[in-house]
Amino acid sequence: MKQKSGSFAWLHSVFFVDARRGWAVGGRGALLSTADGGESWDARRAPTEDAIKDLFFTDGQTGWAVCERSIYMPMRKDESVAYLLKTLDGGASWTRVEVTKGEDVDVKLAGVRFADREHGWTFGEAGALFATTDGGASWTRQRVPTRHLLLGATFLDAQRGWIIGAGATALYTTDGGASWREGQLDTLPAQSPAHASSVRLNAVSFADAHRGWAVGAGGAVFKTSDGGRTWRAQASGTDADLFDVKFFDEREGRAVGGDGTAIHTTDGGATWHAEPTGTPHTLERLFFASRARGWAVGFGGTIIAFRE
Repeated sequence: MKQKSGSFAWLHSVFFVDARRGWAVGGRGALLSTADGGESWDARRAPTEDAIKDLFFTDGQTGWAVCERSIYMPMRKDESVAYLLKTLDGGASWTRVEVTKGEDVDVKLAGVRFADREHGWTFGEAGALFATTDGGASWTRQRVPTRHLLLGATFLDAQRGWIIGAGATALYTTDGGASWREGQLDTLPAQSPAHASSVRLNAVSFADAHRGWAVGAGGAVFKTSDGGRTWRAQASGTDADLFDVKFFDEREGRAVGGDGTAIHTTDGGATWHAEPTGTPHTLERLFFASRARGWAVGFGGTIIAFRE
């Protein structure tokens, strides 16, 4: 069901802290909020003129946003292309937090994730990954075995997490990012004519410490049953680019992507079925407050509600 956002901004991310309170963010500092599960959305004062690329809340008051400077805005030579915004009052006010400094000043960031209030990661271009263990007061770059663009991540706790990206990048850690290892993607010849190394992965979701799914360009879906060490292709039934995925348990999951695509599985990805969304626009991000209540956002201020 399509909801009225009141905005034409390209919405890049959505996050709910419960079934009623949520936020959506997008281009030119677009910031929308709802207190009734998306029945109505209100435009908040833009905290920045730059694009807001991602959003994550650790509780109802504390949230983080990834921002990317507009190429049309004047910049100092030493000014960061990307930065974070932090709120401590449920989005009423935001303060800027610098992460990329020195030789990293030109690195664009794509996303931010927290495992708890203290442990978080932000990631982006050229294998850039920065971690905090003090609630964002300080950020340290972690070493990863790739120079590819990092696009999606999920963390079970402060020790176990997964990050995916371009060039078939699928990384995992079991020690809070002190070390990152590469997972291996395997393709099924009947399903994927392209070599696995060319796959661009956009998002990842884990049902538990062992079973996870990653989605990407050209309808790519991969599943792991060994904590991210090896990944095997699944037939998604679509060739649309998939931008986000969410699994509730080892059987049921959803993914969204280009051309208003939404697909649903109830057998762990063995089969996927298309679902109507009522929009032709790209759906970029998916969020579920519970199995029965979810939202997807995308191009042209699009917000889609999923309800059982």
